[in-house]
Amino acid sequence: MSKSAGTGDFLAGFVLGALTGALAALLFAPASGDEFRDQIIEKGIELKDRAEDMGVDTEHLEELRDRGQTLLVEQRARFREAIEEGKLAAARRKEELLTQFATTPPETEKPIDLTDVGARS
Repeated sequence: MSKSAGTGDFLAGFVLGALTGALAALLFAPASGDEFRDQIIEKGIELKDRAEDMGVDTEHLEELRDRGQTLLVEQRARFREAIEEGKLAAARRKEELLTQFATTPPETEKPIDLTDVGARS
C-alpha cells in the first residue's frame, strides 16, 4: 500500500468520524424536527466542502456511505427477523407450558406442621 493511499483512507475515516460526531451532537441538542433536518443538511454540506478542501476523494466517501446504507438495511431486516422468531418461539413455549400445566394433575396439598419447629432448634 502506498503512503498516499493510507493518507486518503485516514482522511476518509476522519471525515466520516467528524460527520458521525456532528450527527451525534445534533441528535442530543434540543431542536424541533424541521430545525434538526436543516442543521443536518447544513453540516453535511459543510463537511463535504471541508473534505474537498482537504483533497479527500468524495466519490470514495459516497461509495462508503452507500455500503453503510446497504449494511444498515440488511442489519435492520435481520434484527426484525430475529425479533419475529423470538416472538414465535415465546408463543410456542407458552403453549407448551400451558398444555403441560393443564395435563399435570394437581399435587395434593399437605398442611404444614409448625408445632415442631421450635422443638428442633
